[in-house]
Parts: sequence; C-alpha cells; structure tokens
Amino acid sequence: MATRHIFATTDEDGQFDQETDRCPECGGRVSTTSIETVCDDCGLILEETIIDRGPEWRYCNREERKRTGAPRTMARHDRGLSTEIGFRTDATGTKLSSKKRRQLNRLRREHRRGKFGSKAERNQMRGLQEVRRISGGFDIPETLRDQACRLFCSAQSADLLCGRSVESIASASVYGACRCADYSITLDEVVSVARVSRSRVVTAYKTLNTELGLPTSIVTARSHVPKITSELAIDDVVRHRAQELASLADEAAIANGRSPAGVAAGCVYKACEEFGDLRTQEAIAGAANVNAITLRARYYELNEIVETA
Repeated sequence: MATRHIFATTDEDGQFDQETDRCPECGGRVSTTSIETVCDDCGLILEETIIDRGPEWRYCNREERKRTGAPRTMARHDRGLSTEIGFRTDATGTKLSSKKRRQLNRLRREHRRGKFGSKAERNQMRGLQEVRRISGGFDIPETLRDQACRLFCSAQSADLLCGRSVESIASASVYGACRCADYSITLDEVVSVARVSRSRVVTAYKTLNTELGLPTSIVTARSHVPKITSELAIDDVVRHRAQELASLADEAAIANGRSPAGVAAGCVYKACEEFGDLRTQEAIAGAANVNAITLRARYYELNEIVETA
C-alpha cells in the first residue's frame, strides 16, 4: 500500500485539517478532526478514532498495574492530589543510595513545612482527618463520609470554628450528615469514639443546625430497626414484622419522650417472639445500645397496643 503524506493546517473553527493528495474515491478534499478523517465531498471516512482512549497505566510496582493516581475526594484538604516523597526505594523498587536518601530527607522536610499555606488549611486537614477516623469506626458509606466532610468545610467557611475545637465540629459534622441522610446512628455512639466530651459535641451540633440550617428529619423507631436486625443477622420476615410494629409504635406515639432505639429494640424482640426466633433481651438491647430494662418497658407497652389494635 502506498504511503500517503498528510500536512496539517488549522481552519477558522479550530479544527485541524489534513490536506492530502485527494480522496481515493472522488478526488475531493479531505479534512481531519479530533475524531475522524473524512472527505468533504462524498463523505468517505478514511480513518477514525485517532485519539487513544486506552487506560493510562503506570508502573510503580512491576507486579501491579495502577492508574495515574487516585480520584479526587472531599475527605482530604488537598482533594487527594498531594505529593508523597518515598524513603528507601524508588518507584521500581530499587534501593536508593545513602546520598540520595539524605537528599530525600531534606526534600521531605521542606515539603512538610510548605505543605500548608495557612493555619486555616492546617485546621481543615485536622478536621477532615477526624471525620475520616470517626466514619471509619462505624463503617459509614463513602458518600455519607464525603457529605460530612463538606459539612465541616461549610462550617469552617462560616467561621463556626472560632471559639470551638476542631474535634467537636468534626464529630458534630458526622452526626449531622447521618441525621440529614436518615442514617441510623445515635449521638452516644458518636460520642463514644469522639475525642471530646458529650456536651461539646451537643453544643457544636446545635451550632451547625442553627447556623447552617441542616435539613434533619425526626428520628423514628423504624429507622433503627435495620441496624439492629443487621447486627444480629435476623431473617427478613422478622425484620419486616419489626418494621411494621415500629410504624405502629410511631403512630401510637409511645416513642414520644423516649429513646427511639429502645422502642426499636422492643419491636425487634416482639417480632422475634412471634416468629419463634429465640433471641435474648440482653443481645437485642446490646445491638440497640440500650438497657435491657428499657427494652422490657417498651415491650410491655407494645403488647398493649397490639392487643387493642
């Protein structure tokens, strides 16, 4: 096949035209865009898909193929685009010389000093790190974790960190994001892994809810049922019955002034009793993070509602 010589020019629309000798079919003028090479007269496609759309693999490890980098994320102050300097080996695993290691130590020290442009950026790094730590303790989904990180950044932009600790705002951001998404997590659970006291977390959450206007919903007993049944590996039929009992309890307003988790624990215990699933009150109360006495009190109230229904 004869070799065709192509000369690239640029038209007024910004497209790159490649003027060849002529079209092999009609002899018309041939132009090339970023997608295909086509004849302007007869429409014959001479070449297409010029751009290489394959994966941009890189080889940091000879035994493993990786992409050029991790995707951007809201869970880090630099969106995950930071630079990390290695220690003893290079990208191919070759051991570095002592001179090169000393040079990298100096570069690493200067990089650490110039990593943050301001104190606010440093506080943002600490807060997002605390959000990731708390979220990891409860297996919170990544989308909900990123929402908590956005909530912390919004609080920092609104100057809500002034006079408050970074840890308290981070803990309140996790709890607020879970409340907005109707994710079943209690304030006591967040406080159990937080690095500040309960009163500071409550104060920080009230500040976020007031200043930012969080679209939080009312916590119901029905929202706690999936968490309890999932932790105890209860069958789906029992879970559906427990949700029905929780809806009945919410309609009867027995959860008013009481812990929704305790009402949900009573509903789960009642459903297990109806289907012959032998679960102890201590096990269900432990999964709901409530006392067994609270479970029994809600169970007796639920029995009265079921009998009169």
